[in-house]
Formats: sequence, C-alpha cells, structure tokens
Amino acid sequence: MAGRKAAAPDPARSLALLWGSHTKPGRSGLTVRAIVDAAIALADVSGLDALSMRTVAERLKVGTMSLYTHVPGKGELTDLMFDQVYGDLYADPDEPSNQPGGWRGALEFIALRNWDVLTAHPWIHEVPTMRTALGPNITRKYETELRPLDGLGLTDVEMDSALTLVLTHVQGTARAGAEQLRTQRDSGLSDEEWWRQISPTLTTVMSGTHFPTAGRVGTSVGEHFQSAMDPAHALTFGLTTILDGLTPLITSRSAVQ
Repeated sequence: MAGRKAAAPDPARSLALLWGSHTKPGRSGLTVRAIVDAAIALADVSGLDALSMRTVAERLKVGTMSLYTHVPGKGELTDLMFDQVYGDLYADPDEPSNQPGGWRGALEFIALRNWDVLTAHPWIHEVPTMRTALGPNITRKYETELRPLDGLGLTDVEMDSALTLVLTHVQGTARAGAEQLRTQRDSGLSDEEWWRQISPTLTTVMSGTHFPTAGRVGTSVGEHFQSAMDPAHALTFGLTTILDGLTPLITSRSAVQ
C-alpha cells in the first residue's frame, strides 16, 4: 500500500540493477529507466512515503506484477531513483574544476548544483544515505566533486571531510527549505502571513527582561525575512563561512608542497 514502509533493499540486487542496462525492454515493453522515471515523477509530487509499486504501475498503465520482472521492490527502486536524479548533475567530470575562482569557486558551484537537485526532488531527504548503494551516477558525482580538492596538499581524508562539510550544509539548508514549503502548503499561509499573525503576540510575550537577547534577535530576523528563516540566505551565509574556514587549512597545506 502507498505509505507503507518499504523493506530494506538487497544491496547485491541494487548494485546489479544500478550497474546494468536500464534501456532493454521486457515482454511488456517496459524498461527499468521508464519505471524509475515514473517513480521520480510521483515522488516529486507526493513524497517517498506515498510511493508504491502499485502507484508506479498505475502511472505506467500496466499491472503491478509487470514491474517486479524489472525491479524486485520499492527498496531497490529507491536506490535507482536516488542514483538517477544525480545523472545530469555535471556536464563532465571536470566541470566544477574548470569554474573560475579555483577550489573555492569549484565548491561554490558544487554546492549550488546539489542545492538545485535537492530542492527539485525533496523526497531525497527521506532516503537513508549512510549505506546508499553506490551506483554509476553517485560514484561519478563523488569523483567529480573531489577533483577540485586534489593536488592542494590535503590528505585523502581531509579531501573527503571538506567535501562532506559542504554537502551536509547544503543538505541541511535544503531540508529546512523543504520543510518550510511543506508547512506553507499544509497551513495555507505564506511565511509573511504567518509572521503577521504571530508577531504581535511574540512582541508581548518576549518583551521585558526575561528574553532580552532572544526577543531582539528573533524580532530582527522575523522582520528582515518575514519568516523564521530564509533557506537561501542560510545556504549562502553558511557556505561562505565554511569556505573561509577551509582557506587557512588549504593555504597551509599548499605552502609545504
């Protein structure tokens, strides 16, 4: 049923599917690629929890069992979806490295590309990523995003850690943005409308001596953004701060090469 928690994917089956052909049609004329495309389109609208093999089959106008001849279940399908949305992230493996601004410009480019994918496909936040099956697109993504950091004097662990720091910041702010949009949709109120409703009460309860700092800062933020936060601002502020922090490390490593 839609909304039912999917069984964990079989890693071996996921890897075989991920690295196999997605264009060879079966008896029904279906291909793995067509199934994954349909699943992504559904998840983009309704989220991953609402996705099921049945709803994908209905979108493709085929029987549910036809899907199982190509994909064993929702778990493996999710692995395929996750890999596929990153397939067109970069034109070639050196695109970030070729951006102006050296390693810093490259990481800014990488951050914005990942932000675009995460905001276009908010269901990605529902996918456990610690043991994601490494498909061709995710592997290519990792290779591409590491290249601008290679040759700067960082150790391999430091290269991975620097990239992870940037990507987890992007993921966190994109997740906050997705939650913000979901709250707006569910409440029927824009952030500006919500802020206008609560600001008089907040001004009253946070005035005085009990919360002087929180009251002042919270009011300033709310008036500035007409919201509790602005994800795009958080992305830019955090990314600048992270890159500023990486600069002396990379400079010191480069100096001893």
